[in-house]
Parts: sequence; C-alpha cells; structure tokens
Amino acid sequence: MKDVLTTCVYCGCGCGVYLHEENGRVISSAPSKKHPVSRNNLCVKGWHLHDFIHHPDRLTQPLMRKNGKLVPVDWDEAFAFTASELARIRQERSGDAVGFLASAKCTNEENYLFQKFARAVLGTNNIDHCARL
Repeated sequence: MKDVLTTCVYCGCGCGVYLHEENGRVISSAPSKKHPVSRNNLCVKGWHLHDFIHHPDRLTQPLMRKNGKLVPVDWDEAFAFTASELARIRQERSGDAVGFLASAKCTNEENYLFQKFARAVLGTNNIDHCARL
C-alpha cells in the first residue's frame, strides 16, 4: 500500500489527508498527524474523500452539447468555447449578464482568483459562494 499526502478538496480549510493507494486505486483516506490545519482530525467528508475518485459517474473530461447531445471534448475546445461565449455575452449585454457561483471544494486562493476574474475581467459583482456541500 502507498500513502499519498494531499489536501482535502471538500472545503477551503485545507486539511492534510493521506490517500491510501493499493494496486493503482485509492481505497481509503486518513488525517495527517502533523498537518498544521487538520492536526490528526478530519470531518466526515474528509474520511470519505476517497469515495468519489473512482466513482463511475465522475466527470473526467469536459462535455459540450452538440446536436442536442452531450459529447466529450478536449480541454482546449472547452476553454475556447467558454471564453468566446463569455466575451460575446459581455459585449452584447454587459458583464452583469453573467453570474458566478464559487465552490467550497476550491481553496481560498482559487476562490479569490475566481472573484477577481468575475470583477476585473468581466466587470460583474454577481458572484456567490455555496458552502453547503
């Protein structure tokens, strides 16, 4: 078994967690004893962090609607489409026509960058955060 130290993704606290890997699959998770945030503790979400990694319903690549169906596309196509649509909406209707919902699964730094993008790039204050995972 291999132990991999990482950061829990369930909220912005940044708890240190070990993922236990066996035969190339993550099978369990446990707290890091010396991590300054979690200090050998995890919430119930952290203890079950490993459950979604190999779940068959997990999205592992972007999907785009084409001809009425969701189809897998590469990241470059997904980013290019998203950027062009955001630019089009901003030009046609203003940045306030767009709203953003940040994620509790992102770090505080990622959420900060997200709100900076919304405000400085698109010119909107329409940003919210849902920490009720």
